[in-house]
Amino acid sequence: MNELNPSATALARRAHVEALLAAYPDVTPPEHGILLQWFRKEASALDVAMMASNPEIARGYRRFREEHIDRFTLADVGKALAFASVVVLLAGLMLFRAF
Repeated sequence: MNELNPSATALARRAHVEALLAAYPDVTPPEHGILLQWFRKEASALDVAMMASNPEIARGYRRFREEHIDRFTLADVGKALAFASVVVLLAGLMLFRAF
């Protein structure tokens, strides 16, 4: 999606997501899937910022973000552990090489 020249489809999609967020948590499982898909794959930073600044959907937006987007997943924890392991390994190799 082009942020500078959004198409009518993208605008309609964002309006649909805003309507779902206004009704959140009273959405059906398929609608819940639409929200997850949109936030994870389709939304640009501008789209998310426009949602966050909309006071009409603030309650649903915050709740959805807390429950689904901002949580650490097992994959996130795994990535953090892998990164920390690499850092410790590299520091150990540098110390081993220095002495």
